[in-house]
Amino acid sequence: MTFRFPRRPAVALGAAAAAVLMAASACSTGEGDLANEEPTADAAELSITPEDGGSEIRPDSPIVVSASNGKITDVQVEQQLPEGETDKSMTGGYNDDKTEWVSDWTLHPGSDVTVTAAAENSEGKTSEAISEFSTVPPVEGQRLEIKSISVEPDSTVGVGMPIIVDFDMPVENKAQVEAAMEVTSEKPAKGAWNWFGDKQAVFRTEEYWEPYQKVDVNLNLAGVAASEGVWGIENRSFGFEVGRSQISTIDENKHHMTVERDGETLKEFDVSLGKASQRKYTTTSGTHLTMAFHTDYRMSNDTLGVSEDDPEYYEEFVDYAVRISHSGEFLHTADWNYQLGEANTSHGCINMSVSDSKWFYEESLRGDPVDITGTDRPLEVTNGWGYWQRSAEEWISQSATGEADDTSEPGTPGSPHHEQ
Repeated sequence: MTFRFPRRPAVALGAAAAAVLMAASACSTGEGDLANEEPTADAAELSITPEDGGSEIRPDSPIVVSASNGKITDVQVEQQLPEGETDKSMTGGYNDDKTEWVSDWTLHPGSDVTVTAAAENSEGKTSEAISEFSTVPPVEGQRLEIKSISVEPDSTVGVGMPIIVDFDMPVENKAQVEAAMEVTSEKPAKGAWNWFGDKQAVFRTEEYWEPYQKVDVNLNLAGVAASEGVWGIENRSFGFEVGRSQISTIDENKHHMTVERDGETLKEFDVSLGKASQRKYTTTSGTHLTMAFHTDYRMSNDTLGVSEDDPEYYEEFVDYAVRISHSGEFLHTADWNYQLGEANTSHGCINMSVSDSKWFYEESLRGDPVDITGTDRPLEVTNGWGYWQRSAEEWISQSATGEADDTSEPGTPGSPHHEQ
């Protein structure tokens, strides 16, 4: 017997299936499952100061990038300079949680600046922001420039070598200018800038440089306000090597000179110092530095105002001469002096034999210390490179920032930026 089941109406079958599907939907994909999902994190938001579209912005205004709902991951600063060059060297620092970035240095005057920043929220989604603005151009006659620097790039110098920067215009805002001049060394040291007048800044460490190391100098002066309306217009960077430690000591009473290199006695000489019949013929006591080197050099006391008809007048051409002050003191050849090691008969210089002066000339570097003792005329701090006449404490306290700079770390005390 064959059984046949009656076909159900199609509409009835569809209605039943729909009811089953609706029931399943309510259990598996309804509000109960959605409530367990993690909410989407808000996008990171960025703000940049100076704001987009700004013009005539002070170049010493800091660039500040801030982030909410996330952390800053990158900041790029591009400056289109008036000369057509592009500068992408600006650096900056983050706060601890990387929600703020502040530029380290000032901006070039008269430049078009583009700041591009990126940040990520907690889910790793990236946001970006751009600010484009321009800075105040420099005015002719109000542009601070560097006239000279005492250290030649890539040169090798002695352990006492100062970094001397001469400017072409007076500097009033000395603390900001100091903060823009960064000195870093391979070996730890602390130092500071001192000012001699309004146009010369000198960097010296508390103690002599440690020998055999590299020192880098970054003068980030473009955009620094030297005084009201006067902007620095250039950056300059260079490096130099500190060589061996060579320190000479000269005893006026014993007419004797000793040269030590890296702590060991290298050479000793008989010498003759100033006869001290007048103040100007008295050799100065204190820490001198070797400054310049000459051969076949004219020596005369006419530089001290002595006329040719004066019985004390002299003129000699010497084989070797090493300057150690601005007041005319040299270590030099004196083949006419037959009292080396016996008496002080010079007009203030350190007289040496031909062979000894030649050796000293050839073995010395600019910035080697020469310590002279025994006379009653102290070397002035402004006489040549007499900067080591100041104690370390006095040197630090007389800097405009009033703080020591740790040269083993990047950055400087203080800030080159305009106080907002």
